[in-house]
Amino acid sequence: MSILDKVKIGKFVQVNLELSKDRLSKETIDALNISSTGRISDFRITDGKGIGVVLKLSNGKEQWFFEDEIDLLDENGNVIKKINNKKENSNFIFDFFRGLSYENKNKASELFNPINFFIWLVVSFKDIF
Repeated sequence: MSILDKVKIGKFVQVNLELSKDRLSKETIDALNISSTGRISDFRITDGKGIGVVLKLSNGKEQWFFEDEIDLLDENGNVIKKINNKKENSNFIFDFFRGLSYENKNKASELFNPINFFIWLVVSFKDIF
């Protein structure tokens, strides 16, 4: 479920500063230290994988945040607990693919091994399934 299904423009959310402070300016961090809540003014596509939120902060400036950097607030201003309700396929094959990992190969014989190529291919595409 997307953030678009949960909140609308004009609603207040709380910024998790620990998740976003490495990319923010000092002015934005100071505004968030005063008040970590902001009003949603717009939504933006972040990197093709999710929705970002543009917030109007306590200093009047606007700043965008990734969806996972904010916490939703209820009508009383309390943080709504995030529930990861992602629909998972629960069969043996998908569980097996999720458990695979790939280590970079350096030797030519490892690179040309078709089994290593297959494992790399499955690990690369496992999130699509």
